[in-house]
Amino acid sequence: MRTILHSALDLFHAYWTSGLEILILAAILYYIYLYLRGTHGARILIGLALVFLTLTFISQILDLAVLGWILRSFSVFLAIALVVLFQPELRRALNELGSHRFFTTALQRREAIEEITDTIFDLSSKGFGALIAIERDISLRSVAESGVELDAEFSKELLLTIFHPKTVLHDGGVIMSGDRIVAAGCIFPLTQRDDLDRTIGLRHRAGLGLTEESDVIALVVSEESGQVSICHSGSIERNLNVERFRKHLSRLLLREENHAKDPATQLEGETGLPAAGGGALVSHSSKPGGSRQQPTARRSA
Repeated sequence: MRTILHSALDLFHAYWTSGLEILILAAILYYIYLYLRGTHGARILIGLALVFLTLTFISQILDLAVLGWILRSFSVFLAIALVVLFQPELRRALNELGSHRFFTTALQRREAIEEITDTIFDLSSKGFGALIAIERDISLRSVAESGVELDAEFSKELLLTIFHPKTVLHDGGVIMSGDRIVAAGCIFPLTQRDDLDRTIGLRHRAGLGLTEESDVIALVVSEESGQVSICHSGSIERNLNVERFRKHLSRLLLREENHAKDPATQLEGETGLPAAGGGALVSHSSKPGGSRQQPTARRSA
């Protein structure tokens, strides 16, 4: 027994560095895949990798010396081509490295929530309608492509400028990822629910529609009434004051509560508003009637 134990320890000491290298490489490849899977070049990368691995396997099995030499010679050019192909993603990854959630403290996240809250209610007080989507785990790059790419650092002044009624981009939605504004003037998919109150305008329908398709958090400011709403998981919390807005946004972004409890069910329990497929929403709007449904989300809510 002692001999077996000593043999196992000797094996571990001899090969533990190889196991560590395998784990590090696996982690790097996994996170590269997560980062690139939503990009246009992801399919190109997968295709090139499959072709390269297939040809390498064939050259090794059949001992094709010329083909193996060609593959080894072109591997350097292939690496350069990949750097050129994914140059925007590599630049964005390097820019976001310091602000990635793994390196962001809870204090910094809370400060960001305070800035968002201040911005939303500043928009409300000025009578500016707004629709902001905060990206979480599911990428919104396909939706961002429908608008104008910005890739700018978040600031209240920039959002006030974007949603000013006399600007070109004010009717569309803004997509935020981390502490950056990815795109503006984006078209969000409208919810197809027929049980919604008619006073719910297209901004709210667009916010609900996007949250039905992803785990995004949509913030809506009504241009008509100035009411502030949060959409999440196909549910909507309307007519929020500053404290309730901060509380709900903190819970959703910081995930402070039990993960086993469904956020849509929790919002429904707190507000009486159903999740997707539930009963009709009850309007909190003081203004009767509602605008007719239009095919896009670029109309005022």
